[in-house]
Amino acid sequence: MSQLPYWRLSAFYFAYFGLLGAWIPYWGLYLQDLGYGAVAIGYLSSAVMATKVVAPSVWGWLADRSNRRATIIRYGSFFALLIFLGIFVRTDFWWLMLVVVGYSFFWNAVLAQFEVVTLSHLDGQYHRYSLIRVWGSVGFIASVAGIGWFLDHWPITVLPIIFALLLVAIWVSSLSVSEHPSRDAGRERESSLWSILRKPPVIAFFVVCMLLQIAHGPYYTFFSIHLDALGYSKATTGLLWSLGVLAEVFLFLVMHRMMAAFSLRNIMLVSLILSALRWYLIGFYADAPVVLFFAQLMHAATFGSFHAVAVELVRRYFVGYQGQGMALYSGLSFGGGGALGAIFSGMLWESGAGLTFMMAVAASLLALAIAWVYLRGAKLQSE
Repeated sequence: MSQLPYWRLSAFYFAYFGLLGAWIPYWGLYLQDLGYGAVAIGYLSSAVMATKVVAPSVWGWLADRSNRRATIIRYGSFFALLIFLGIFVRTDFWWLMLVVVGYSFFWNAVLAQFEVVTLSHLDGQYHRYSLIRVWGSVGFIASVAGIGWFLDHWPITVLPIIFALLLVAIWVSSLSVSEHPSRDAGRERESSLWSILRKPPVIAFFVVCMLLQIAHGPYYTFFSIHLDALGYSKATTGLLWSLGVLAEVFLFLVMHRMMAAFSLRNIMLVSLILSALRWYLIGFYADAPVVLFFAQLMHAATFGSFHAVAVELVRRYFVGYQGQGMALYSGLSFGGGGALGAIFSGMLWESGAGLTFMMAVAASLLALAIAWVYLRGAKLQSE
């Protein structure tokens, strides 16, 4: 890794997921403070994820055609910041929806393409991806823990200022990284994009990814509100969010060894089993700190190991189309799945946390069944 721009790549992940660490745990609490109910919070939370259905594919197609991925990342980061500043103008529902949709259309264009840039620098060392991506987890932890403490001492109305500063950091860090020609870039395309997308394992892969993100819907949208109702302080809530991502950090540090020792299929199946268990525990036993502590440690599997496997599978499945493959993975899972998860959660939340998180359990188990039946073959073996 001597010629790898390790710290420049890592800085972008740190800033990007630092914003995510500010947004996911506290956006719902901010909307609640503004007076919005559960359904409105669900829709305003889903807007960020819904734009991820379209935006990454649009920008992925443009990046693969233009070969100017780094330029797209920089412009996307800049316009995300510019549009987000509209939140300081008004806070009524439709204006907030417009701002969130506008800024997230550009913000969501950035990560999928940066993943391809990172892989281009990791030519021949793809198993080391997790050692760079881990800094995104560190950024998330620093953000969620620091902001949780901060909001116990300052009003939550200052949250948009924090969001804006983190968007500035993303844009600035994007200016220092350029794309590197990779070995895969020079390989002949095995087939057309459409012929890849029609393969049953590829279809199953995307369905499994979408279902897992639907399962994360109650967690990303209402976990902080759930803990607030149970009497946890914002600082404690921040620490619990951080604990989950800290477990993810340790997982990423050893993920390259796990991927060499175990098949991608087995890692994915275990991740999905632990996902179902985690949502059950959070839905029914969140009032027990020890159980909640254990459930948060499973974030290492429900996000960390699954995501590392998914990124590697996109690289293997989409030879010659990595930009669009990564965009589809981001759009269908974090976008479509995340948006549906937030909307379903908003509809179910008034009926209780238990029922809402049981929806997440059901989605995880369905994903497990599909993965068990359809995700097989040489591309899922360790290399």
